[in-house]
Amino acid sequence: MVLELIKNVTLLITLCWLHGMLMRGLEARPLLGKLAAGALFGAVCIGGMLMPMVLEDGLIFDGRTVVLSMAAFFGGPLVGLVAGAMAGAYRGWLGGVGVVPGLLNVLMPVLLGLLFAYLHQRRRVPFNVFSLLVFALLLQVVQVLNLLLLPAEHFATFIQHALLPLVAVLVPSTLLLGLLLRDTERQRQAREALRQSEAQLRAITEAVPDLSLVLDEDGRYLKVKSPDSRLLYAGEQGLLGRRLHDVLPLSQADLFMQFITRTLASDDAQSLEYGMQTALGHRTFEARARRLDTLIEGKRAVVLMARDITERVALELDKRIASIAFESQQGMLITDAKTRILKVNRAFTQITGYSAEDVVGQPTRMLGSGRQGPEFYQELWQTLAREGVWQGEIWNRRKNGEVFPEWLAISAVRDEQGRVTNYVASLTDISERKSAEQQIQHLAFYDPLTGLPNRRLLRDRLQQAMIQCDRKGQYAALIFLDLDDFKNVNDLYGHQVGDELLCQVAERLRNNLRELDTVARLGGDEFVILLEGLEPFAEEAGAQVEHIGSGLLLALREPYEVYGQRFHNSASLGVVLFNDELQTVDELMQRADLSMYSSKAAGKNALSFYDPQMQAAVSMRLKLEEDIRRGLDAGEFVAFLQPQANWQGVWSGAEALVRWQHPERGLLGPGAFIEIAERSGLIEQLDLATLRQGCQLLARWAVRAQMSHLSLAVNISARLLYKEDFVELIQQILQDTQANPRHLKLEITETLLLTDKDKAVQRMQALRAMGIRFSIDDFGTGYSSMAYLQQLPLDQLKIDQSFVRDLPENPGSLAIVRAILAMAVGLGLEVIAEGVETPEQQACLRDNGCQHFQGYLFGKPLAVEAFEAAVLPAVDLL
Repeated sequence: MVLELIKNVTLLITLCWLHGMLMRGLEARPLLGKLAAGALFGAVCIGGMLMPMVLEDGLIFDGRTVVLSMAAFFGGPLVGLVAGAMAGAYRGWLGGVGVVPGLLNVLMPVLLGLLFAYLHQRRRVPFNVFSLLVFALLLQVVQVLNLLLLPAEHFATFIQHALLPLVAVLVPSTLLLGLLLRDTERQRQAREALRQSEAQLRAITEAVPDLSLVLDEDGRYLKVKSPDSRLLYAGEQGLLGRRLHDVLPLSQADLFMQFITRTLASDDAQSLEYGMQTALGHRTFEARARRLDTLIEGKRAVVLMARDITERVALELDKRIASIAFESQQGMLITDAKTRILKVNRAFTQITGYSAEDVVGQPTRMLGSGRQGPEFYQELWQTLAREGVWQGEIWNRRKNGEVFPEWLAISAVRDEQGRVTNYVASLTDISERKSAEQQIQHLAFYDPLTGLPNRRLLRDRLQQAMIQCDRKGQYAALIFLDLDDFKNVNDLYGHQVGDELLCQVAERLRNNLRELDTVARLGGDEFVILLEGLEPFAEEAGAQVEHIGSGLLLALREPYEVYGQRFHNSASLGVVLFNDELQTVDELMQRADLSMYSSKAAGKNALSFYDPQMQAAVSMRLKLEEDIRRGLDAGEFVAFLQPQANWQGVWSGAEALVRWQHPERGLLGPGAFIEIAERSGLIEQLDLATLRQGCQLLARWAVRAQMSHLSLAVNISARLLYKEDFVELIQQILQDTQANPRHLKLEITETLLLTDKDKAVQRMQALRAMGIRFSIDDFGTGYSSMAYLQQLPLDQLKIDQSFVRDLPENPGSLAIVRAILAMAVGLGLEVIAEGVETPEQQACLRDNGCQHFQGYLFGKPLAVEAFEAAVLPAVDLL
């Protein structure tokens, strides 16, 4: 019984394979092919039912479910419908007890095959051995379920005698037939793709107006295609099979053989320009050749495409001649005495867009732009009549309607009687030059980021405004504007975000000012506004400015949306009123700047008018800056040392605090000069001077047994840390002083690291490798403290005195201190607390794990001599 079923299925698969062979002839007619495919699959099913496995009369089994499911899957609805209709009709005609399940076993395979195809096309189910095996099992399950419609005794007979053979044969058969038909389908798709590729290649070859040759390595013509046989040395048929040396002159044949050899030796296409005598005369060709990747008749070959470039070469020659005659850099035109155009050159066409056919016979006024009035042309013709030449800048119109500037030179040509016979004009398009001038003008007078006027243009307009105020008796105002807390935006989010924020600020300023007002950007987040045409009385003008300034403050403190971030940046405004020329531009700008700083000092987001007392403060700051420079040169800045103690209260080191031994004002603390030094850029010199003094002390202490264990902490500023040669400077100081770097500790603040953390880490690691230690000063008061700790090469945290001051009574401060100490333990960092002034504070800190202290409890800042004198008693306490 199993053998009968295997024979049946084998016959069906063989017939299906023959179906694939027969269908190749119908690939060009898709509809007929599908109908024929359906009929053939149906015939295959009928053939299978002619040799079934019969259990009893009317109860037959064959491989129709396998054939019909694969017919529907590969052929689609039409093929499945035709095959199913034929198989169903024949099964109905056979009749018998199994006719109803038999018909269902015709319908269900078709539907399952279509469902499988639908899911596969939408990439829900892959087509592979596993999915095909699952489909085959599902198909047989459905067939068995359909057989439940048989009477119970017949179904039992099926279960007993046919179920196992049916599953054992039909499941592998479905898998085998599916793979066979998939291979047939792939072959069909490959043939179709090949036909399409060949058709495209044939169409491209026919469409290209070039000479096409295939030559083997011996120079034999294997294939010839030419758009015009007259371009060949001999006809197409006369070349096939012949060698180059049989057809061409020896020199030319040798040239082509060298070209073929060079092409065969290269992976890239090769080019050659050559001349050849043809039936059309001597022609010039440009050839490109590429090596074929396969052998032809056992020999290497190349494909050669040659284009007739005779006309192009002739045109290029004409162009070279014309460029000499007409100076191709300039457009040229010749007119008659009535200014009708007689001739133009190619440069004229390139500049104006008009061809010779467009303009010959037309008057030159057709080129006019309308920008110059009648007076301009009247003066032009008068000059031309009087002097015979005219040249100057003029605006003309191109063919497309575009108006452009040109430099025009006209010369009159006269006959022997002195009468004008022609005019010769040369014109040069100066659009690029004018555009470059405008760009230079814009770069010179406008800010490239915001497009606002820059400092130079502002000064010019301010000077003009001062003149107008004096002449008209009106007031004007100069407003300096600075964004509040803008540095935080740049530090935390980057300059790209900061730049976009500045652009939005500039747009708001434009929208909230009058047209006659000027808003300029000086740089960074500094903007300047010039208000003109104010009231003639100071009080009324001031009220106007206050009203405008209030509107600006309101507009600028609205939230900004930048790259998904929301910012709230208010502004501080400083105003100076003027109505004459008694002050200079610099004085007005300085006064407005002072007023702005007054707004900052008043709490920001404010507007302040100039107060003369500010000038005195500025003058004092300028004098102090010069005094600092002198003091640095004179060595007046000295280091005072504040002791640092261990948990037992014994001095373990000191922090170097700079003091100024002023020759007139006495000893000054840092509050009197640090801010000025930072603003003037002198802080680098000050830090280096303090650092050098500290290293000299360490070298001196190293030879004293009682002091050799002491360490010294020195503060450094952002300017010094980010100085390009910072590491080299420290190395040089250590080398000069012979100080032990292991006793040197550099203190930095968290905010200092925001400028460029990666660069700071790199430099800190370089110095740490030398033995220098690093401490974070004022820890907990800066930005993103916790995030930086794991990335920075630190040795110590210094608890800020603001957290120590209220210990032990303040539970908030105590909680912060405990958190810092616990975190430091986890990270393996030493902790020192500053500002310790009472035994209770020390005890509280010590009880919570802090072992290093600094503050008035252990000693105030001392001169070096006093500190060294006090060390011996401190050591004796050991």
